[in-house]
Amino acid sequence: MASASVPLLMDDDTIAFGEEDDAAQRGDKLKHPYVTAFHLVFRIAAIVVYMLCGLYSKSFIASFVTVVLLLSMDFWTVKNITGRLMVGLRWWNYVDDNGKSHWVFESRKGSQQNRINPTEARIFWLALILCPAMWGILFLIALFGLNLKWLLLVCIAIILNGANLYGYIKCKMGSNQNLSTATSDFLRRQVLQNVTSIMTRSPPTTSSQQPTNVI
Repeated sequence: MASASVPLLMDDDTIAFGEEDDAAQRGDKLKHPYVTAFHLVFRIAAIVVYMLCGLYSKSFIASFVTVVLLLSMDFWTVKNITGRLMVGLRWWNYVDDNGKSHWVFESRKGSQQNRINPTEARIFWLALILCPAMWGILFLIALFGLNLKWLLLVCIAIILNGANLYGYIKCKMGSNQNLSTATSDFLRRQVLQNVTSIMTRSPPTTSSQQPTNVI
């Protein structure tokens, strides 16, 4: 896994990670109220629209697109903004000069942890955990209700919400495991198993009745 000093972009001129202003001191008052609101609004709106879309629209396509857009905006906001400001965590990916993909999981260290507002941190983690759990319940409802067309939408929501949850847990707990390496090993094993299966497969038996040239 790459070190935390690798920039997201070569010409990245944003504030260095962990060097934001000292406004977010400890206390009960929210130091980033707008950021906190956007952390909640997109993911809650996606669930509400999904549950109520049948009441105001009969178009499955319109409801599907609306929910996916809300999920996408939530994923981008949580991954790039709210995690950094509310809990001092960030995860991202970059490709080096050799074309190898690297996953980076960063967290504030030492005295920088004092900048994290505990109220904002609680809101961040509650929303990050409860919303995927809610989508899991909706998945079971759609599955047992045989609503297959909605099942795909719920799966997209679980993937996007789960990706942020997994990424921030990795940032919080810390890990040296490289996700790209694990994925490559899995694909390599699958290809090897398929090739072995093809090589060891017995040829099909020919029919006892051979065609003749007699008309």
